[in-house]
Amino acid sequence: MKVNPYLNFDGNAEEAFLFYKTVFGGEFLGPIHKMKDVPGVENLSEEEKNKVMHICLKITDDVALMASDILPSAGHVLTKGNNNYISLHPDSKEEATKLFKGLSDGGVLEMDIQDTFWGAYFGSFTDKFGVKWMINYSYENEQ
Repeated sequence: MKVNPYLNFDGNAEEAFLFYKTVFGGEFLGPIHKMKDVPGVENLSEEEKNKVMHICLKITDDVALMASDILPSAGHVLTKGNNNYISLHPDSKEEATKLFKGLSDGGVLEMDIQDTFWGAYFGSFTDKFGVKWMINYSYENEQ
């Protein structure tokens, strides 16, 4: 299982990651996904459509820095302390379910674990101790 830091930004995720790339080196894994790439986001403003949905900078073979921008129209508010997640990438869907159910017990769900349009089984939550988590099993692992 890989563990990666996941950061939230208030509209400047792409700028931050271009900067981080100059410091760490490495390569972006995949394209920089924008909110406009998400199905069903017609109700977002043009500004929010151009925010980052997901960006990933591979720093080493074992470490990737990941991020997205918040959406104020969805009620997101960025405050220091809620801009970091622990992102777990288990080796199986079963392990993902077990980790999600175990760690989220007594916590607050943000997104129940489910299949996603980006080809993953994903869920996010804040545990009962206030730690923010993402569980992401990629179906690419099955190939």
